Amino acid sequence: MLRGQGLATDHKTRGTTGRIPFAEQAYNALKQQILGNVLPAGSQFLEQEIAERLNMSRTPTREAMVRLANEGLVEVRPRHGMRVLPISPKDMAEIYDIITALEASAAGTLANLELDKQTLKPLIDAVEEMDRALESDDLQAWADADHEFHSQLVGLTGNRRLINLIATFHDQGQRVRMTTLHMRPRPDKSNEDHRAVVDAILANDAATARDIHRRHRETAGKVLIKLLHEHHLTHI
Repeated sequence: MLRGQGLATDHKTRGTTGRIPFAEQAYNALKQQILGNVLPAGSQFLEQEIAERLNMSRTPTREAMVRLANEGLVEVRPRHGMRVLPISPKDMAEIYDIITALEASAAGTLANLELDKQTLKPLIDAVEEMDRALESDDLQAWADADHEFHSQLVGLTGNRRLINLIATFHDQGQRVRMTTLHMRPRPDKSNEDHRAVVDAILANDAATARDIHRRHRETAGKVLIKLLHEHHLTHI
């Protein structure tokens, strides 16, 4: 029987603890375990096993599983429970095609909004954090700051549908990015690209912002997919 890695709650009833519904708690905990590779790709669990793992009743557990299935992270089948979906190089190519187009558009949108430095401070801070991370050879800190940069780039557009859509595709590829983090070349060029995108946005140069970010994402995608093939990582 599957044990451990559960939620910090003894409740197994429906409802909420404070302001957070049990289904939301179950979703957040289960998603974290999937993205963190605690529940590896291809693994399969019965609904009751997941409920016990999360220390939850089956109702919020089922709701969380269905939500994750809608986001493309798991497959849910009646009487068979939940299977964590693997990501292939072809999947990552498709994900990067979508993210590249949408994020490049977001960069152009921000440039057209004529935002000042204070408004763009989250982007500037993220770039500075990436620089500090590389100075200390802390790739995990760099990855965290890189994620923050891309999240802020999209978030500052204020387009909720765009934000949610990109977040979904980002989550689908998270295990792959973390698996290959220490296989990739040192990301100094990535920091330069991010800084150039911020400069273009500040200059209200939408075409340059879009072009730099598009090329940045295309290059990152090609490097990642090449690594997957070289290391025979066909299902992560």
